[in-house]
Amino acid sequence: MTPLGGAPAVWNTCLVFFQAMLLAGYAYAHVSTRLLGVRRQAVLHGGLLLVSACFLPVRIPDSWSQALTTDPNPALRLLACLLVVAGLPLFIVSSTSPLLQRWFSTTGHKAAADPYFLYAAGNLGSLGALLGYPVLLEPHLGLGHQTEAWAAGFGLLAALTAACAIPLWAGQTAGGGG
Repeated sequence: MTPLGGAPAVWNTCLVFFQAMLLAGYAYAHVSTRLLGVRRQAVLHGGLLLVSACFLPVRIPDSWSQALTTDPNPALRLLACLLVVAGLPLFIVSSTSPLLQRWFSTTGHKAAADPYFLYAAGNLGSLGALLGYPVLLEPHLGLGHQTEAWAAGFGLLAALTAACAIPLWAGQTAGGGG
C-alpha cells in the first residue's frame, strides 16, 4: 500500500470524512428510531451491522492508493475512496452509541429516564482511545494488524449490540416500542 503521507490536505480531507460519518450516524439514529420505533430500528441496525461486516477488514486497494498519490489534488478522490472502503462500518459505529442510549431509555431500568451517563461513559472511552492509540497501538502494530484488530473489534461491537437488542424483542421495554 502506498501511503498518502501527512500533508495538511490529506488530514483535513480525512477529518471532513470522519466528521461527516459521525453526523450522518447521529442523524440516522435519531430519524430511524422516530420513524420505526426501537424494536424495528434494532432489526434495521442489526442488518446494517451484518452488511457492514462485508466491508471488513478496511483496506485501500493498492491501485486506488497509487491513483491517490499521483493526483495533484486528491481530496475528492480520497473522500470517494474512504466512503467506499470505510463509509458503512464507520457510519454504523458512529450511530451505535446514540442508538443504545435510546434503546436503554425504553427499558424498565431505574436509570432509563436519564440515560446520559452512557454518553459520558462513551466520551470517556473515546478520550482513552484517543490518548492510548499513539502510545499503545500505533508503535506496536503494523497497519495490517490494526485493520484485523479493528475488524475483530467490530465483530465484538456487533455481538454486544445484538445482546443489547434482545431485551427490546423480549418485550422488556417501558415505552417507545414499535
